[in-house]
Amino acid sequence: MTEVTKDACESLPGGGTVEKFQLKSESVTMEIISLGCIITALKTKDKTGKINDIVLGFDNPEGYLANPRFFGAVVGRVANRIAKGKFTVNGKEYQLAINNGPNAIHGGLKGFDKAIWTPEALPSGVRFSLTSADGEEGFPGELKVWVTYILEGEVLTINYRAQTTKSTPINLTNHSYFNLAGHGTPDIYDHEVSIMAEAYLPVDDTMIPTGEVKPVQDSPFDLRKPVQIGQRLKKLPGLGFDHNFCLSTTKEQQKQQLLCARVYHPPSGRVLEVGTSQPGVQFYTANFLDSSLKGKGGAVYPKHSAFCLETQNWPDAVNKPHFPDALLRPGEDYNQTTWFRFYVA
Repeated sequence: MTEVTKDACESLPGGGTVEKFQLKSESVTMEIISLGCIITALKTKDKTGKINDIVLGFDNPEGYLANPRFFGAVVGRVANRIAKGKFTVNGKEYQLAINNGPNAIHGGLKGFDKAIWTPEALPSGVRFSLTSADGEEGFPGELKVWVTYILEGEVLTINYRAQTTKSTPINLTNHSYFNLAGHGTPDIYDHEVSIMAEAYLPVDDTMIPTGEVKPVQDSPFDLRKPVQIGQRLKKLPGLGFDHNFCLSTTKEQQKQQLLCARVYHPPSGRVLEVGTSQPGVQFYTANFLDSSLKGKGGAVYPKHSAFCLETQNWPDAVNKPHFPDALLRPGEDYNQTTWFRFYVA
């Protein structure tokens, strides 16, 4: 049975109240706030019974408001990058804010991660809702969104639903940064990762997919069998992993939420498994952290001090017709689910 408790609210400078919830099962204790649906803490036991918080974050909501790295947040309307911030829907071109080199990323200057959502406590979790106005951050259509966190035993399930009044691109994910040794540990080099993908998306020098869907075979992107992250990063050109891995795109397989990724930390014994209904997962090794952010308890977060597994549609899909469909249309229901399982091996 999961305990759901509501903690004291916090007021933001300039107005707005942030509510905090704690979900506690026999295996996992986590905290979520109504600002950005942010997972601010996630605590699990290691093989000796020691409890650590395994997600990066800040001590107060103000840290997340100023956070350029999206720690723990739900990002949208469109997670990941849109080339030059432009797309065309029904013959009309839309221009978004440019906030990542020459491109748009994670919903804009004030995306869903900076919004205060309306929470509703559930028997084993919390549902958050938000209405995004037509034209907000440049996107067409009024969009109603619901994000539901359910914790049962060692499994956290996140469901994303949305409905729109006009055809609009949508791609929702959670942007938690994990370190299975505990947040504040300087790197993830001793973690072992596997991603069950036959192909990945090569990117240009601005991190936009080139359009090629490339087999992982005989490349550093072949993670179908477990590899140590530190050793594999040495073979990878560039700063590290920040790439979409292509999962099944058949509707039947998506419904089954097949296991798509597994990360194991041998010293602690902690394991994270991820399954999803989405057609992709962005594996990111925190290449742009640089120790400049002071995290929880004064912790410093350097480069490669965490990893993200952002289940999602493929980046820039709205501009690439051969990628999975990125549009939500009036009368349709956007409904995607991802689960995270935390256990000790």
